[in-house]
Amino acid sequence: MTEKVKKQLLEWAAMYHRADFIANDPVRFPHRFSTKQDIEVSGLLTALMSFGNRKQILKKAEDLHRIMGISPYKYVLSKKWEEDFPADNGNSFYRMLSYSDFNGYFRRLFDAYALSSSLEDVLATYLCGSPIEILCRFMEVSPRSPQKKLNMFLRWMVRRNSPVDFGIWEKFRAGDLIIPLDTHVCRVAYTLGLTDSQTFSLKNAHKITDSLAEIFPDDPCLGDFALFGSGVNGVV
Repeated sequence: MTEKVKKQLLEWAAMYHRADFIANDPVRFPHRFSTKQDIEVSGLLTALMSFGNRKQILKKAEDLHRIMGISPYKYVLSKKWEEDFPADNGNSFYRMLSYSDFNGYFRRLFDAYALSSSLEDVLATYLCGSPIEILCRFMEVSPRSPQKKLNMFLRWMVRRNSPVDFGIWEKFRAGDLIIPLDTHVCRVAYTLGLTDSQTFSLKNAHKITDSLAEIFPDDPCLGDFALFGSGVNGVV
């Protein structure tokens, strides 16, 4: 990586890693809450919906939060989701995510909070693995795909001293996170030579993350703001 590219990424990180990033990003929804459990529930469900057209993501996430009310955590415990999101309703709630899918998400969260007062503590009981491997086991999805949405959720929960991310999980390290690989991140990383491929693969996510770790030691996902911000704003 050239010194010119390093300097550019540092400049972009400083430019986009700011509180005003929140307003037009899905992270704005968990920012409505102050309790750890509300942030966890809102953060996970919002992240799971964060694909496709940004305006549609924000619109549908707004609908979900209207249903959950003033406390997503209390909504989970109330089990009202069994009525709002019936297990046998295969109709779409957001794109390919059905009401039944959300029933499964809420049930998983309900079972987790029956074991502990925080999702972090439940995940910390898993014996080994990286943060994304542990979260994939909890969600019962493959850890062999880039899992952009779950990696974004982990960034929100784990990164500290950030005007955007919460840093409320203390049992996981920012240095172990993987870049949330989306169209903008992949394209800009390829253009800058951080990777030699634009494929949406776990291998490519690791390669970009490793490149960013050269600039942002112990916090490679700070580079997410540089790549995503420059990409979505048409700088690159």
